[in-house]
Amino acid sequence: MTSPKVATTPKLADVSLDDKYKLDQTKAYLTGIEALVRLPILQHQRDQERGLNTAGFVSGYRGSPLGTVDQSMWKAKKYLDKHNITFVPGINEDLAATAVRGSQEVGLLPGSKFDGVFGMWYGKGPGLDRSLDAFRHANAAGTSKFGGVLAVVGDDHGCKSSTYPYQSEHVFMSLSMPILAPANVQEVLDLGIYGWEMSRYCGSWVGLKAITENMDSAISAEINPGRINIKIPESFKLPEDGVNVRWPDSPLAQEERLNKFKIYAARVFALENDLNRIVINSPDAKLGIITSGKSYLDVMQAFDDLGIDEELAAEIGIRVYKVGMPWPLEPVKTHEFADGLDEILVVEEKRSVMEDQLTGQLYNWPVDKRPRVIGEYDEHGHDLLTNLAELTPAMIARVIAQRVDKYFTSKTMQKRVEFINRKERKLAKPRKVSERNAMYCSGCPHNTSTAVPDGSIAGGGIGCHYMSTTSKNRPAHNFTHMGGEGVTWTGIAPFTETKHMFQNLGDGTYFHSGILAIRQSVASGVNITYKILYND
Repeated sequence: MTSPKVATTPKLADVSLDDKYKLDQTKAYLTGIEALVRLPILQHQRDQERGLNTAGFVSGYRGSPLGTVDQSMWKAKKYLDKHNITFVPGINEDLAATAVRGSQEVGLLPGSKFDGVFGMWYGKGPGLDRSLDAFRHANAAGTSKFGGVLAVVGDDHGCKSSTYPYQSEHVFMSLSMPILAPANVQEVLDLGIYGWEMSRYCGSWVGLKAITENMDSAISAEINPGRINIKIPESFKLPEDGVNVRWPDSPLAQEERLNKFKIYAARVFALENDLNRIVINSPDAKLGIITSGKSYLDVMQAFDDLGIDEELAAEIGIRVYKVGMPWPLEPVKTHEFADGLDEILVVEEKRSVMEDQLTGQLYNWPVDKRPRVIGEYDEHGHDLLTNLAELTPAMIARVIAQRVDKYFTSKTMQKRVEFINRKERKLAKPRKVSERNAMYCSGCPHNTSTAVPDGSIAGGGIGCHYMSTTSKNRPAHNFTHMGGEGVTWTGIAPFTETKHMFQNLGDGTYFHSGILAIRQSVASGVNITYKILYND
């Protein structure tokens, strides 16, 4: 008797590049990073089907969770070449952004070979920070009619591979750039397509939030170019000369287009294309939950942990609103979600984005119809869903159970909450663990290059040599942002009896922006010795 065959998930190493990027297929086994490589291929296929002769341009700078984008792009070069997609990594993030801006201006010069070029920028959160001037100018100038720009930014909410916990939404908001928040790898593809089409329509760059949970996970994704059906809004009145890039163009005209048309066009696009939608509803809903991106999956896991399915949700009176574009929050669908509710729980990580917009949109509602809005804090100003580090399904489950208790009592749910609490208490118990600080790999040149003479001081910085800041054997004092290494000494040297310091500087950072720090130190006339750590 033979054993039944068991379906297994393929190992990534067993999946060929042909399986990921060839055209005659409707599914492919992709990681989030590989989805970013497949995405411009999909866009080019869609354009070809509409008779558009377009090309793609990708540039950026690696950094977790987008650390292997460049390697994946290089591996897929022969597939990208077939679709007129050019990949040119930037030596730093703001120069990469400026190059992507150039892809939108191809048609402004004579000799264009294409109807338009769609662009993609990628970078880690701090790279977005350093590129604000480039982004602000590029977004104000706008995108081309058959181009569009997707800005993929890697967020590190838990500070697992960064020098500070990072959240990108508020930076995008300051630039007046719409933000899309995928919940999984499939939505990286889907929202990526929506993002480019929105960018073409509203003339703005569009941010796409990337987190480790999505970029490092893998699924069998649907890659049919016809999967997404784009609806171009007809109700919104754009200016007669449009919202796309042009020359000549004045800064005040750019500001008017951005603040009077582009953002509102993006909101209407989100409404027409159902980017924000009610995914669970109840006949007599009283408790609403609005959530986005990873937090949506955490809410669904919390429901599962509490034993709440759609049938029980209807009995309790729960309505769930899944938001694909957390900023700007589209008001029509949001009002539809909020109508009739007593209370809205906002589940989002870090500082408020949707919660602040929601309270503003509901402010003018009659008091007796205006639902209570809670999220970071409850109605008494006490902490509810922390804005620190990362949320977990267990945290969310406890809060949902607490708020449901007003409308519904269940011994089964109480037992599940008690189980979650027991597990959390057990995990919180102090344990005797041996301390093992991070240190360089065997054979790594940093083992010797970070050593300094006894009594000397070395400055830390960004890169693997950052580990010297926690090392007892090769201590380094503090660190700065990438590219500022050693410049703190310019502000210290005049006021201390210490005469000299060393500064560690990785070869990658030197090429990225560190050479400017050296020039600043030379210009300041301070006594500092830079050690360029060549990591080979």
